[in-house]
Amino acid sequence: MISALRTLGYRTVMLLEHLGHMAAFVGQIGLNALRRPFRFGRLVMEIFDVGVLSLAIVCLSGATVGAVLGLQGYNTLTRFGAEGSLGAVVGLTLVRELGPVFTALLVTGRAGSAMAAEIASMVTTEQLDGLRMMSIDPVDFVVTPKALAMLIVMPMLNVLFILFAFFGGYVIGVELLGVDGGTYVTSLEDAITFEDDVAGTLLKSVVFGLLVGLIATYRGYTAEPTSAGVSAATTGTVVTASVTILIFDYVITALWGV
Repeated sequence: MISALRTLGYRTVMLLEHLGHMAAFVGQIGLNALRRPFRFGRLVMEIFDVGVLSLAIVCLSGATVGAVLGLQGYNTLTRFGAEGSLGAVVGLTLVRELGPVFTALLVTGRAGSAMAAEIASMVTTEQLDGLRMMSIDPVDFVVTPKALAMLIVMPMLNVLFILFAFFGGYVIGVELLGVDGGTYVTSLEDAITFEDDVAGTLLKSVVFGLLVGLIATYRGYTAEPTSAGVSAATTGTVVTASVTILIFDYVITALWGV
């Protein structure tokens, strides 16, 4: 019993210490983002790496998800004779849930893991120590532009995912299954409102972008300076960020509906 209590106490202290280090890390990123010098050049490069290079997988996945959702929604609605509501079902499902969540998971797997691996590799090869030797703060020069890029790009990719998903659902529902195009678009427009739906999906995408950026940079920055440390940082980023996204999705959805 004493050994179990000792182990529990040790793990609790380690968890609190870990959370404290992460809070200090987040605070340092926030301060660097607000004070000079502003790293606009590096920020643009990171936006390209995170956003532009993720366009193909996000747009293709969005069209595929929209097509599947249109097909499944049609097969379900035909049981109740409500095929005319297909646009509303596809639109609400994508805007409220699938859009921000799928986008965040895709970006985590493609850009978040690469971000953590890059920073962890810099730790292993002592590049960050080299920056410190030149009196350059690695958090300001390396970490902050990456975290800001993830925060900026995530809402944009979310919008693109939803638009391509709308297109995929329209092609399957209207062109393939024969739902009236005007009815599809009208039900979609009538179902979605800015206050309840669009604002919610933008809020989720901003929160997810913040979380993924912070988790990826922190896991990379605190990685062990070995090849195993790089692997652990990359894997840990994907797992931790994915679980965190799902948890915060539930929290935001619950609070938004109150």
